[in-house]
Amino acid sequence: MADLTKLSHKLAAISGSIEDSDASPLETAWRELHEETTLTKKSLRLRRQGKKYSFTDESLGREWTIYPFAFELIPTNAGGAGENGIQIDWEHEAWSWVDPHDVFDGEASECVPNLAKSLRRVYFETDLGFDAGKNLSAGIKMLQDDHHNGARVLAGNALLVLGDVAEVLQSRTAAEWWDDARMAAWHLWKNGRESMGAAILNVMICSLEILEREVLPSYEDLTQTQLENVIRTNLDAYGETRIPVNQHISRQFRSYLNEIFPINRPVRILTLSSSSTILTCLKDAIKSCDRDFDLRILESRPLFEGASMAANLAVEINAANTASNSRQHQIAVYTDACAGIASQDVDLVLLGADLISANGDVCNKTGSLAAVLCARHISPNVNVTVVADSEKVFPFEAPRSEENDESEVTVAWSGLTASQGAAAVLAPVGNITNPAMSIRNVYFEWVPSQFVTTYLLEKGGKNAADIEVMAGSVREKANRLFDDL
Repeated sequence: MADLTKLSHKLAAISGSIEDSDASPLETAWRELHEETTLTKKSLRLRRQGKKYSFTDESLGREWTIYPFAFELIPTNAGGAGENGIQIDWEHEAWSWVDPHDVFDGEASECVPNLAKSLRRVYFETDLGFDAGKNLSAGIKMLQDDHHNGARVLAGNALLVLGDVAEVLQSRTAAEWWDDARMAAWHLWKNGRESMGAAILNVMICSLEILEREVLPSYEDLTQTQLENVIRTNLDAYGETRIPVNQHISRQFRSYLNEIFPINRPVRILTLSSSSTILTCLKDAIKSCDRDFDLRILESRPLFEGASMAANLAVEINAANTASNSRQHQIAVYTDACAGIASQDVDLVLLGADLISANGDVCNKTGSLAAVLCARHISPNVNVTVVADSEKVFPFEAPRSEENDESEVTVAWSGLTASQGAAAVLAPVGNITNPAMSIRNVYFEWVPSQFVTTYLLEKGGKNAADIEVMAGSVREKANRLFDDL
């Protein structure tokens, strides 16, 4: 029998065992946080997750698998309970703030086993060194806070961050440098913006393969200046290869239009949000296709990206109509609630993708499923086409649902008579919001593969079976690069 008294009076993080009722390790963490501190999701936000690992505690005769998470306490002036909301339960004698960099493992440690290792899985600054840790932390925050750009742009930014980190890693050996570079890439994938993690993962895989081939064999013979040059030169060259991908997809899209849709009337297209891939496809089609377009774009709440894309396309449409008396392109913006009306007689629902699962399900901006279902019901012959690059194919379990600040939703209610009652009900009393009412600001949703006509990638049209093969290749590469960390 294990001697549990050996763990008494030790410094420990909040922890617990995964129960059958827990949907995921993260949900276990939220449950344990509430049980041991009484804090809830209104008073905490997830900052980072760390890569899981296992170890055997010989003193207890037990193997543990650790899923580390780091949370931030939301202060009272930001709507949280702050430190006053922390009420520990019977499992703990006291609580205090401790700098993770001051925690160490070993015989002389006053901590539970492997606490330092667990902490450094989320507080990576200690192992990576000051400069690399600072660059990675700032890069992750940049990705987390970017709610304007799409997955492709975020993946490009993650590539730049990886270069900034890899150049300044304070590794003594090639093996250490390679481990640290891979861990940095893992964090950019998992903690940058996991809901858009497919593109980031694929870019990290390609980047690491380049570093493994061009840097790792000669790492210990390179000066710091040479190291920086070889990393930057190779990663910049890879970044350049990503630039024309949207143009390749655009050519496929124009060919697809000419093959599928008649030229004796406008092609009626319904879309939403602001995908850079869709924008390129539609702009190029307006310029070069000998046909008219009737574009219907949902405004895409809460940040109205669809309205922004419509304004961008309107410039192109006005120019095309002015240049040719025969062109009669039209564009209209609809509220998201008008998806059914906008679907009348529509030929094509055009979706981007933040992630395409191994079985072909598509994760995209909220409103996508409603648009697809409405169009398929009202215009049964509609084509549902996903335009995306192959970086969006993702072989692993879908990331958690992303919800964002409720103020992005409620700010649009300001000054509107119809919403004054709701605003009054939702107004916080002191720092406590109405417990019976909540605002759900969900950014992404899934469109099942059964509703998709074709996936239009840079190398042509694909079906769900093709996607499954592509996902298998990504999984094999990711497992090789990250499993042993």
